[in-house]
Amino acid sequence: MRGPFRIEGYAIASADGMIADASGFMPDSLKFEADQRFFLEALDRVAMVAHGRLSHECQPDSHTRRRLILTRRAPDLAPDPDSPNTWLWNPAGATLEDACVAAGCEAGTLAIAGGTEVFSLFLKIGYDDFYLARALEVRLPGGVPVFSQGRFGQSPEDVLRDAGLKPAESQWLHDDVSLIKWTA
Repeated sequence: MRGPFRIEGYAIASADGMIADASGFMPDSLKFEADQRFFLEALDRVAMVAHGRLSHECQPDSHTRRRLILTRRAPDLAPDPDSPNTWLWNPAGATLEDACVAAGCEAGTLAIAGGTEVFSLFLKIGYDDFYLARALEVRLPGGVPVFSQGRFGQSPEDVLRDAGLKPAESQWLHDDVSLIKWTA
């Protein structure tokens, strides 16, 4: 179900297509001020953010954003006891529509902020746009890929292409960080 939602993905990946190192966390080598600024400006205009439990923007005002945290720990939907703007959502137990309604978001743009399983789930639902930044000088051998298919050697660009998205716009965020907007 996409219903009244525009779905946008946001990821920064290393040259080898990873969003985190082998321990599962984003290393400082993958954090760039220009990319963070682009990402946070995008989040300021969306209705809600969806991500896994390890993926979030880590900003002082993060708790003020309406969000869905995808998890297998909840049977379907449950309010997050630690954050009044957050719902825990298990896609196996509730639909995206149910999750959005429970979180008080019935229309608008939904920003997908990772991790791998979350990015992959929304490939099936369908992205309107996916903003893929690439840190061309960073390598994270044995790291965590953007999409599940990366575990089998497929690049994020190939996965997006296979999902029917096409590169539409590109820019440089930093000397060695490119950003390509992929669109349906």
